[in-house]
Amino acid sequence: MMRIRTLAGLAAALLISGASAQTLGLRLILVGDSTMAPRSGYGNALCEQFPLLACLNLARGGRSTKSYRAEGLWNSVTALLREGGQKDLVLIQFGHNDQPGKPGRSTDLATEFPVNLAAYVDEVRAAGGTPILLTPLTRRSFKDGRLNNDLLAWAEATRKVAADKGVQVLDLNALSAAAVQAMGEDEADTLALAPKPPSSSTPASPAADPAVTEPQGQPKSLFDRTHVGPKGAALFAGIVARELLKLRPELAPAQAGRR
Repeated sequence: MMRIRTLAGLAAALLISGASAQTLGLRLILVGDSTMAPRSGYGNALCEQFPLLACLNLARGGRSTKSYRAEGLWNSVTALLREGGQKDLVLIQFGHNDQPGKPGRSTDLATEFPVNLAAYVDEVRAAGGTPILLTPLTRRSFKDGRLNNDLLAWAEATRKVAADKGVQVLDLNALSAAAVQAMGEDEADTLALAPKPPSSSTPASPAADPAVTEPQGQPKSLFDRTHVGPKGAALFAGIVARELLKLRPELAPAQAGRR
C-alpha cells in the first residue's frame, strides 16, 4: 500500500511535462530533504528554471539517506527510472537529517551516510538513470559575524562518495555558504519562510544544536535558518541551475523561453 500511495502522488509532483519536455527526451528527478522539498526548499524553484524539462520534485521534509529508503520513497524513484523512454537525471541531496540526535533518521557519518549515498548512486545507474550528488544546502546561523556551517563534514563525505564512484557532484554546500556569508546575518534571515520575529522570541536555530529534531514533513516554525521561502528558494535554485548547466550542458535548451 505504501508504494501504491506514493506512486499515486507522483502526478502532483510533476511540475512540468508535455510535448516540449518529451521532445527533449530528458527528465529531472529531485531526491532529498526539506531544503529541496516543495514549500520549504528550493526544488520547485529549480524546476521552474527549466520550463521545457519534465521535472519531478520528490524531496521530502525530515528525510535522511536512511529514512527516505525505509519509508518506501526510494522504491518509487527506481520504479520511475525503470519506465524508460527518456533520459533521467537524478539529483540527490542529503545530510541535514543524517546528523546525530534524530531518532530513526540519523546515520553514522563514517559507516552509514557514505554507504547509503553510494547505494543510491549504484541503483540509479542500474535502473538506467544518471545520478548527480549535491552537498547539503548550508544552514544560515552566524556566530561573531561568521557563518556556522555545521554541515561541512557531510559535504566532504558527499564529495568523497562522488570521487569514489566517478559521479558528478554539485558542491551546493560551498556555494550556498559563500553566498550566505557574503550577504551577512540580517540579509540571510530574509531568505527564511517568514520574517524574523522579535529577538526576544527568535527560535533557536538548528545550526546551534544539530540534535534538535526537524519535524517530519513540515518545519517547526515559519522562521528558522534552515528552510527557505520564495526569496531563498529563488537564490539557491539559481545557483543550482547555473552549476547544473556547467555539469550537463545538454540541459541548456530546456531553459529556452524562460522569463
